[in-house]
Amino acid sequence: MAGRLDLKHGAVDMSHGSGGRAMAQLIDQLFRKHLDNDLLARGDDQALLAPPAGRLAMSTDGHVISPLFFPGGDIGSLAVHGTVNDVAMCGARPLYLAAGFILEEGLALAELARIVESMAAACNACGVPVVTGDTKVVERGKGDGCFITTTGVGVVPEGLDISGANARPGDAILVSGHIGDHGVAIMSKRENLGFETEIHSDSQALHDLVAAMIDAVPEIHCLRDPTRGGLASTLNELAQQSGVGMQIREPTIPVRPEVAAACELLGLDALNVANEGKLVAICPADQAETLLAAMRGHPKGMDAAIIGEVFEDPHHFVQMETAFGGNRIVDWLAGEQLPRIC
Repeated sequence: MAGRLDLKHGAVDMSHGSGGRAMAQLIDQLFRKHLDNDLLARGDDQALLAPPAGRLAMSTDGHVISPLFFPGGDIGSLAVHGTVNDVAMCGARPLYLAAGFILEEGLALAELARIVESMAAACNACGVPVVTGDTKVVERGKGDGCFITTTGVGVVPEGLDISGANARPGDAILVSGHIGDHGVAIMSKRENLGFETEIHSDSQALHDLVAAMIDAVPEIHCLRDPTRGGLASTLNELAQQSGVGMQIREPTIPVRPEVAAACELLGLDALNVANEGKLVAICPADQAETLLAAMRGHPKGMDAAIIGEVFEDPHHFVQMETAFGGNRIVDWLAGEQLPRIC
């Protein structure tokens, strides 16, 4: 095809979404170049996938994060990690991704190439390819650079039943590591805040950690990644879904000192701050130590902790024993603490 994209100096324009030659060049020289695989290379408007044994799991997620690039990641890798994790939270093995890009006129092609390269690297690391996709361009001022929607498909083995509705009184509550890293990394970048130690997003794919956990404790009741709304909203979601109450203990919840300090400075509660590479697990209490050992034995769960337990409560409250020995209700996040966080 005649003509090459000027990836160093060029920018997205309306012709890149027109369905004509410019759009074909963008797809061929950028998206297909970096995301290439046998299914995507067919060039059809769909991917033909062999049905796997087991039950299909499917999730879709829109990514509108600002800024597009942040310490520890960018919108491209985040779009992969976020959907892979959503699929994995029912115990599924993620298999395929579809990706839809909304590009704003004027976005530098160098920035777009950086996003797509990062997305491709994340796919390769996860072993989960993008097999079909779509690109649209909107007028300048109407898209904030780039929005990405990813849809993931995975397979759940027969006999595995992990759901937010499965928490039972007496169960233990675990978290896979330090909370609040992602949200504080985004806010520090957005507000140009300088801290003594740079805080990085925890954005990462967790399906391999989940697989190790299920190998150790197949009877895991619930898994959930505490993204928007943080740990507080996630526990409230699970309590409502399962019809139970939850008690957590503040001193056991892992928070990095620099994240705690940043939250204090910004007037945030780390329990409400988004994460993109952590999970909450709920399992029978007599298997909690086994599960904890499996999590700590994996690179993505080395700082895992048991943080509380499930109990009977018709009000479905989440409560926390504070570091000072008191008790308080941990409520849902009210309003939008950190907009455009994922």
